[in-house]
Amino acid sequence: MELETEIVMINGVEYVRKGSEAPMQVSNIVLIRTYSAGVHFGELVSRSGKEIVLKNARRLWCWKGACSLSQVAVDGVDLSGSNISVAVPEITLTEAIEVIKVTEVAAKQLMGATAWKK
Repeated sequence: MELETEIVMINGVEYVRKGSEAPMQVSNIVLIRTYSAGVHFGELVSRSGKEIVLKNARRLWCWKGACSLSQVAVDGVDLSGSNISVAVPEITLTEAIEVIKVTEVAAKQLMGATAWKK
């Protein structure tokens, strides 16, 4: 069943009713290792050569509980010892050197993690 976005018009301005926006597509989450911008994950929007566009993207600053990014993409991380940034609506990464599809289990954990703040 597909969720329809509900648009409400008030005084000539269109608003999207909260909760009616399309849900995150867990099956579309990828983990990106870049040449110099670190590790990011989010919903894949597009890829052209080394340029990747992600939406609802987060940066994995440091992690515990996985020996490699391959394991992060499959199993997730130990959230108590990992630093995951706030989500940004969209990011363009220009030097992607690794793109890894994230499993549903890992995607739910990573995308749902509380943002680390110092």
